[in-house]
Amino acid sequence: MTAFAESMLWLLVLNLGVAFGAGLYETRIVLPQWFSRSAIGFQVNDAAMRATDTGRQFWGMATTLPLTLLTLANLWLAGRAPAPVHGWWLAAALLTLLERLGTFGFFIPTAIKLMSEPGVAPAKASGLVGWWRRLNYGRLLLTLLAWLAALKALTLVA
Repeated sequence: MTAFAESMLWLLVLNLGVAFGAGLYETRIVLPQWFSRSAIGFQVNDAAMRATDTGRQFWGMATTLPLTLLTLANLWLAGRAPAPVHGWWLAAALLTLLERLGTFGFFIPTAIKLMSEPGVAPAKASGLVGWWRRLNYGRLLLTLLAWLAALKALTLVA
């Protein structure tokens, strides 16, 4: 394996670790400020979402662009990697790709909708938040599994 390929795997491991840790933090600390339960379901604090704006203030620089580019590069490199690193590395890259697709397909558009449309009907907003909370655990699980697979691949680098 080339030094460039090994460097890309290292960068993937590091970025996935940051993404997983920050995702846990956001789930426990930030999301409760954005979404609260009420008798009629979840309510959205769009002002808190705009004030923290983690998408632009953190995620954009930490994962949106870097992790996406690293995912694509690692998919290409893992496909050409020798055994035994090939399988683990490819699994890490594919899991990360799934997480990226979910992020771009659901989480980013939903955050924009909830922040920019304060008049979203309460029932619709509650439904979106419910989906967000459930799918976010899946997204964290994908990130954790990708990180562990990437770490395993790194241990197999000769």
